[in-house]
Amino acid sequence: MRSLREERERLRERIVAGRPEGVARQHALGKRTARERLDLLLDAGSFIEIDMYQRHQAHGLRMGAQGPHTDGVIAGSGTIDGRRVFVYAQDFTIFGGSLGEAHAMKIQKVMDLALSTGSPFIALNDSGGARIQEGVMALNGYGGIFQRNVQASGVIPQISVVLGPCAGGAAYSTALADFTFMVHDTAQLYLTGPDVVEAVTGQRVTHAELGGAQVHGTLSGVATFVHDDEESCLMEVRYLVSMLPSNNLELPPSSPPCGAASEVRPRLAEIVPVEPNKPYDMRLVIAELVDDGDFLEMHRGWAPNVICALARIDGGVVGIVGNQPMVLAGVLDVAASQKAARFVRFCDAFSIPLVTLVDVPGFLPGTDQEFAGIIRHGAKLLYAYCEATVPRIQVILRKAYGGAYIVMDSRSIGTDLSLAWPTNEIAVMGAEGAVNVIYRKELAAAADPAALRAQLVREYAKELVHPNYAAERGLVDDVIDPVETRSVVARGLAMLRDKRKQTAPRKHGNVPL
Repeated sequence: MRSLREERERLRERIVAGRPEGVARQHALGKRTARERLDLLLDAGSFIEIDMYQRHQAHGLRMGAQGPHTDGVIAGSGTIDGRRVFVYAQDFTIFGGSLGEAHAMKIQKVMDLALSTGSPFIALNDSGGARIQEGVMALNGYGGIFQRNVQASGVIPQISVVLGPCAGGAAYSTALADFTFMVHDTAQLYLTGPDVVEAVTGQRVTHAELGGAQVHGTLSGVATFVHDDEESCLMEVRYLVSMLPSNNLELPPSSPPCGAASEVRPRLAEIVPVEPNKPYDMRLVIAELVDDGDFLEMHRGWAPNVICALARIDGGVVGIVGNQPMVLAGVLDVAASQKAARFVRFCDAFSIPLVTLVDVPGFLPGTDQEFAGIIRHGAKLLYAYCEATVPRIQVILRKAYGGAYIVMDSRSIGTDLSLAWPTNEIAVMGAEGAVNVIYRKELAAAADPAALRAQLVREYAKELVHPNYAAERGLVDDVIDPVETRSVVARGLAMLRDKRKQTAPRKHGNVPL
């Protein structure tokens, strides 16, 4: 027995240590090994590995008679701040982290365990894609992973972290995850690499230009978070997990109340200008509303005209959606609608209340937006809010015009509590635009059109856009002092904590994808 135990221990040590030349090459590329990444991500000593001894069963095509143990992926379970998660980390030192049949079986096993135990699932990607030597069995492995991604969607949080190449089929699993992290310089995410692009289109492009973190963080919107290094990336994964419930049957983890229900924040009256066209940073407003001024912003570099963030208010996790007047005056466009819609649907799936901060002049006009489908994409955000059953609070800071007012969680589409500042302007359009339409003929015939226009604008604003207009008609529940916004929102969330809403039975709706 002693010799068997010693042999077992030597084998495990060899597997854990990895091939020295492969480890050195990984470090030379500025990347950590799969096991080093797991050590950073998980609580010390918590990792339980599954299928350490697994090997591929393919033969020929330089595969070798016996493949290396683990088959290029480390899989198992550990804890983050004491809470159970399931995880895999692809090992680029073995077959370039490529996915074959045995590799896929290990991933599918931990995905099944994550779903059956109701635990978050985290994927650390560093792979050249499908293992060509295993042919269709590699493709079959990807299919099984995608199916599980979809089965787990809305049931457990899914987080994908791209720490090296993530090519071909692997990219789809990343897109199906709830959140995607990427690291500058080392992360590459695309369906077809630069060589294929050049062969098919004649276009020469680098890995970074085609699918680097900057591309997906600012242009495609695939990357939710972009980091400069692996350490900060994995630390933020830990932080994100601390804000999420383990599954859709649990509430998000809460902290003790911190007195938000009685707090006054004088700075809120200073941040937002009274003038409707003067920009300000909505992030400063959010910092005043949330506990410790701390929030986790999604897609900071993509569609920055709308802000989506997770934060805590009086200890409870909330999802915040807010227009950003610093970018395009805070209008809604195709990208902003997609970004906010997916975030709203995620929050609703995992029982995270929604707070919507409104300062929106409308949808972005123009042929580019219309041809790109702004109607269809704007409808996604409308659909997401209409479908949401979590507690919902709307705060109108300044402008709320036209269809964009409706879409930003208005009373008419089901918000539970609508609040407004005395600076609110809720109307079909701004007074200037309305006067130009209504009094077009009168203005054209006037001896002094500028003076007449100014007079008509004042009259229109006094009649239809005064601060209490919507409140008098029951579309706003209260016009509040800006300095009391944090306390009023905190009390509103407490009031709505036990909200229950039953929906009509159906298989699923038909989102305007």
